Amino acid sequence: MPSLSCYIRQGCTPFYQNNSNMKTRLLCACLCCTLAACHNVEKKAEVQLAAARTAYERGDLNTAKMKIDSIKILYPDAFDARRAGIALMQDIEIEEQTNTVAYIDSVLAIMVVRLDSLRPHFVLEKDTAYQEVGRYLVPSQVIERNMHRSYLRFQTDETGKMSMTSIYCGPRNIHHTAVEVSAADGSFAQTPESKDSYETTNQGEHIEKADYKLGEDGGVIGFARLNKGKAIRLKFIGENSFQTILSKDDTQAAADVYELSSLLTTINTLKQNRAEALRKLEFVQKNKARRLSRDSILNKG
Repeated sequence: MPSLSCYIRQGCTPFYQNNSNMKTRLLCACLCCTLAACHNVEKKAEVQLAAARTAYERGDLNTAKMKIDSIKILYPDAFDARRAGIALMQDIEIEEQTNTVAYIDSVLAIMVVRLDSLRPHFVLEKDTAYQEVGRYLVPSQVIERNMHRSYLRFQTDETGKMSMTSIYCGPRNIHHTAVEVSAADGSFAQTPESKDSYETTNQGEHIEKADYKLGEDGGVIGFARLNKGKAIRLKFIGENSFQTILSKDDTQAAADVYELSSLLTTINTLKQNRAEALRKLEFVQKNKARRLSRDSILNKG
């Protein structure tokens, strides 16, 4: 085998030196390909980002968000475009929550006007000494006007939670825990056993009350609403039973209180959604402020 000195004398490059040069050339080629690929990825990501900005400017926020999400999915290594996408996404979220608050405010304004028109037709019972939330009743069903009477009383609290109370007054206890209402056509509805019932006596008169929340009333509230302005049969069910008539005013009260309850529920839900939107808006604004502060420090560095 020729010696190294022979290769040198003949002006030849040793094999291991050729191999080293080849590796260097391959490495440079790979680096160039990598840089070209990265540049290509960034260009493609920039196209998506530009489309997102265009959608945002024309108010198509959903399309803008989808375009930004596609950058993260399709081009995870396009770091510059992804950072710009995060910044744009924050602007989109701020606009979304701002729009949500504005929309809720416009709807609330309409609902409040409607509530103000209904309130005079109801009595608010509330002892501020121990009650945080009062309850609305129609004037015809307040306790003072219904002494010694067996009937169904309908009420809603100020947040829109509606309930019904069955009130029995008589010379003896029947220990009722449920009621049934029925119409002349044979249709009827019956409550399940009440989870909240109590009894008392006043000057020889036995008084029993049982409460039922809307949705846990076996459809009795809805049945009374459907028969608003009509007298229907009312049966108290317990150890003994008692039957009477639920008056036209009482079924009308069920319909009126339900309308108020629905309005109060809508207003309460809108207020909760508004508060949630404001919390999200504040959160995004704080994140944006932190990002801008961080970027400012990095640029100065």
